[in-house]
Amino acid sequence: MPNPAPQQDCPDHEDCFANPTEIGHVCDYGPICGTCIVYKVQDVARGLLAGTCRLRTDRGLFPCTAPICDSYMARAGALRADGSPGENRERIIPLKSARARAQPAPAQSIAVAPARTPNRAVGELDMTTDELKALIREAMDEERGGATVPLAGKWEGGSLVIKAGKPDLAPKEIPIDTLLRKVVMVRDRLRVLEQKINAAPKFSDAERVELQSYITKCYGSLTTFNVLFRDESDKFVGEKGKEDGA
Repeated sequence: MPNPAPQQDCPDHEDCFANPTEIGHVCDYGPICGTCIVYKVQDVARGLLAGTCRLRTDRGLFPCTAPICDSYMARAGALRADGSPGENRERIIPLKSARARAQPAPAQSIAVAPARTPNRAVGELDMTTDELKALIREAMDEERGGATVPLAGKWEGGSLVIKAGKPDLAPKEIPIDTLLRKVVMVRDRLRVLEQKINAAPKFSDAERVELQSYITKCYGSLTTFNVLFRDESDKFVGEKGKEDGA
């Protein structure tokens, strides 16, 4: 049986927040919402992950230790809903079994394509099958680590050290590639927000321009992190940059 989930100060919460793909491998408290593939990590509160459910958006922000529902789908390596070990629970795959899986299928076997599910409402959720698939794809992208953005070569293997003003307090060290992932997550969410503002029918043109100007200012504030990006196309562009490119 899995251990009871902590109510606060989980020892692994920093690792899980830094890289959500680790949750299935390090969390021994499942099955809980945090080990579900549709749980989206947003923040940390009381030493626990705080996130939202991609399917149950009405729940708002809630801790990773919340009990699972009938829609639970375990992340790679996490415990299944019945508490049994999921696939890829162990990080190391024996070479023999890996080779066995790599063997071609027997000549007589014929792959049959599964029947397509019509695009209809899914259960009691107010979404179609295609919308559900899009949510699952988003969750899988997060499971794989999200969008891959190359780090500038000079920062590879480096770390950011945050030193407290008091000498008796230990410094906090953050790998630069972890910092880059967080910056990219902020950038991508700003882009999604910008798209939603552009598509929202209730905004007037004046309101849309005003809201977009705030997002552009956010991009401008984040240009400090441009030194982390290897490719010019990944960098933040503020108001001046947009004017220059116009």
